[in-house]
This record gives sequence, structure tokens and C-alpha cells, in this order.
Amino acid sequence: MAASGSDVNASYNIKHLLKSDALYKYILDTTVFPREPECMRDLRLFTDNHQSGIMQSTPEEAQLLQLLIKIAGARNTIEVGVFTGYSLLATALVLPEDGKVVAIDVNRKDFELGLPFIQKAGVAHKVDFREGKALDHLNELLAADPLAQYDFAFVDADKQNYGRYHEQLMRLVRVGGTIVYDNTLWGGTVAGVAVPSLDVLPSVVVDGVVASIAEFLKGFNAELAADPRVDVCQIAVGDGLTICRRLV
Repeated sequence: MAASGSDVNASYNIKHLLKSDALYKYILDTTVFPREPECMRDLRLFTDNHQSGIMQSTPEEAQLLQLLIKIAGARNTIEVGVFTGYSLLATALVLPEDGKVVAIDVNRKDFELGLPFIQKAGVAHKVDFREGKALDHLNELLAADPLAQYDFAFVDADKQNYGRYHEQLMRLVRVGGTIVYDNTLWGGTVAGVAVPSLDVLPSVVVDGVVASIAEFLKGFNAELAADPRVDVCQIAVGDGLTICRRLV
């Protein structure tokens, strides 16, 4: 059952990168919300009330992820960074009945907030949730099966580790498979655009040094653009998505 109604949360307007809120609303009302399953709509609206609700993927982003997974014919996928599971639910819904998504997050509590929606949708059996640091769990996947052939991966976690995740996923995702990174435009700040209303942590501490997340992402974006092992396309959907197709 598709969702209906123009239920645009204020946080979406902060995260989208279009110049016109009216145009963004038009996109949602015309092609996103009419096709959004009711279970996804319910989880999205529930998560909007979370104190960190801005961490949730935007509706048009989830729709794009579903389309990419369908085009790829993906059966086995990885999600790094789960939060309450909106994008996870989007993935599980379009995987085949025997498909699986390994979902990794340091916070089980938030995942369990969204779990009843995933269970109600009848797709909980497709979700393999693993609590803890993604670097550790990805290494465990590599150790368990060095020849693992995942079809698709979505990363929406700690930005300072994107480069490390990329190297791990390049060994886990099959040749021809897809890896998608979220927030790669960081509200426009990677281009020096000031976004005072962007309600996210502006910096992180790495090895005792305060560093800008925008600086990490600028470096990561440059690395992906120069990586001959992938086809790459960066698009202004949500807070910026970078789509990679593994070549070798």
C-alpha cells in the first residue's frame, strides 16, 4: 500500500540540496510519496520524532536505493550505519525472499526502535543485524569468507572512516557490484557553502586532533574520483550520494 499526503518534515528541507523547497516538495508529492510503501512511511514518520531524526535517509534517497538494488538484481547486501532502519527496510523490501542484508551499527537501541516496523512488513528474516564497529564486522566478513560476493552495499556511518570502509567493501562486493556512500556533499560544505541550520556535528576528534567532517569528505570524494577500480557518479540527492560500480 502506497503512502499518501504531503508529509514533509522540516529536516528534509535542511538535507536536500535543491535551491527550491517547492520543487523538492513537488518531487516528493509526484514520484516519491505515492510509491512509498505504508510500512516505510510509518517508520519514516516515527523516526521524524526521534531527537536525531535528521540522521534518517530522505524518502527520495530510499526510493533510489530500491531502484538500484532492483536493477542490480541484488540478493546479498551490506548496510553500514542503520539508525532506526528506514533505508534498511527499503532494502529488505526489494530483496528476494531468500535475500539477506548484513546490517551493521554501533547502536542496537535505535535499530530496535525500528525493528517492529520491519517485522510488521514481514521482512525481518532478511536482516542480519550486527552490533559494533563496522571496521571490525567487515573484517569478520572478510575472514569468514575471503571470496564473499556481495551485490550491493550502502554506507551511511562515521564519515572519517569512509576511506577504510571503501577498501574493505572493494574486497567484499563482487566485480560489477554497487557501493553507495551517503552524505558526500555534507550540506554543500565540501564546496565551502555555509549551512548554519545543518543540525549535524561539524567536526570529529581523530587521534586527538579536531578535524572537519567536510574536510574528510573532500578527501574521500577526491580519492573516489581518482580510483581506477570503480565507475563513479556523485549526485545531489538527499545530502549527496556517490554511487560506485566495482570494475576490478
